[in-house]
Amino acid sequence: MPIDREVLEAVREMEEPELRRLFMLARARLEHQGHEFPDLGPDVKVRKKMVKCGKDSCTTCPHGPYLYAYWDEDGKRRSKYLGRADDMPEAEG
Repeated sequence: MPIDREVLEAVREMEEPELRRLFMLARARLEHQGHEFPDLGPDVKVRKKMVKCGKDSCTTCPHGPYLYAYWDEDGKRRSKYLGRADDMPEAEG
């Protein structure tokens, strides 16, 4: 299936943080389908997470689910917000 020209153009215009997010989403989706990427850096796990907004007046907390990537780097646990779970419904919970 060819990639839509608008999608390709959007990728070309992305800055590094957006490209990293796209890469993490694509890698997680492919790994979920059984593909392995041993030489691509740290092992990234994608998880769904419900988040509290912290507003006293909120009656719908927690919100989500949202996707977060987690990995270990330089002896520290790192995380990165990836977007709404609707983008990748088969992510682990």
